Amino acid sequence: MKRYETIDFEKTADVIRKQIPNLPEIGIILGSGLGNLADKVENPVIINYADLPGWPVSTVAGHKGRLVIGSLYGRQVLVQQGRVHFYEGYSPNELTFAVRVMQCLGIRSLIVTNAAGGINPKFRAG
Repeated sequence: MKRYETIDFEKTADVIRKQIPNLPEIGIILGSGLGNLADKVENPVIINYADLPGWPVSTVAGHKGRLVIGSLYGRQVLVQQGRVHFYEGYSPNELTFAVRVMQCLGIRSLIVTNAAGGINPKFRAG
């Protein structure tokens, strides 16, 4: 697992800024069940996490590991298609990296989704 001695959120935000025509106003972190929502983003700029300095990469199946930045229902969004988890061995600083970069980009509204389980055996994945 890659470890980060120094985390420079602004440096990563600068890399993103240079690749997008408009700054996003809303950040969306998608859980496994809603990953396809990113396909609805219009005029998308797609950036793989591995191409961003300091950005931790998910090892979980179903997490594409990329940002999709563009317009969604008339709003400029940064969609995080996949995220990292504590159980993958990441530190709290690494887990919050994406949100801190979003803050550097000026994002003030954040939507977070997740796939949650239950004990009812009739529940099925959505």
